[in-house]
Amino acid sequence: MAIIGLCTINNFSLAQKVFKVDYASQADFKVFVVEYESQCDLKVFHVDYSSQSNSDGKWFSVEYASQADYKVYFVEYASQAELKIYYVDYVSQAGWRDKSKSYMFKF
Repeated sequence: MAIIGLCTINNFSLAQKVFKVDYASQADFKVFVVEYESQCDLKVFHVDYSSQSNSDGKWFSVEYASQADYKVYFVEYASQAELKIYYVDYVSQAGWRDKSKSYMFKF
């Protein structure tokens, strides 16, 4: 039973189905999209299917907040963000640049 629980926790921490909220108070964390990869904490690739959002940086946008693993709010300035992301062109590029922020995905 403990093994099943650990697998469930591990899979949940890797799942990255995200929902964009309208207000910062609704978000699990605030995000800013940076212009250069060197400025980011996390390199993000938007996947086409939820089953592909199985590791850090592979985000699948959901239609409803109840479907999301994380709710994000996009801020106007980098100084307001808890997480800075950079959109990459290839799925193989997705992942942490600054692993010190990875705790954010361990709810």
